[in-house]
Amino acid sequence: MSTIDVRITGFSLVVKNKEEALEYYTKKVGFEKKTDYTNYGYRYVTVGPKGQDLELALWEVGSPDPSGLSSNWKPGSGPPIVLRVDDCRKIFAEMKSRGVEFKKAQPEEYFWGIQATFSDPDGNLFQINQFKANL
Repeated sequence: MSTIDVRITGFSLVVKNKEEALEYYTKKVGFEKKTDYTNYGYRYVTVGPKGQDLELALWEVGSPDPSGLSSNWKPGSGPPIVLRVDDCRKIFAEMKSRGVEFKKAQPEEYFWGIQATFSDPDGNLFQINQFKANL
């Protein structure tokens, strides 16, 4: 079986309000706005970590979708999105100081490294992970 040369550059994140989600991800999480344009009344907005190709398309519940595929999408119904960091405790402190609410009072240590979990205002889960190689 042969492999293909491909790079994942984005995916959709279901949110209740696109403008509020944009503010949360840029002001509190520290992502940058990557794309923002409106076409035929639909606003397409993406955010992501600075310096990376990855983009989260903020998909607002009830947005027009000619294919109808998004009719069952709900905020907070997916597994966590994992963000790999070099210093989990530092990132945890920075994000917490900007108002990000974490599931536990402090990062947790595991055999593989350190992890802290937060959710956005819509219930979408994120984990920041620091692997043992970086400890």
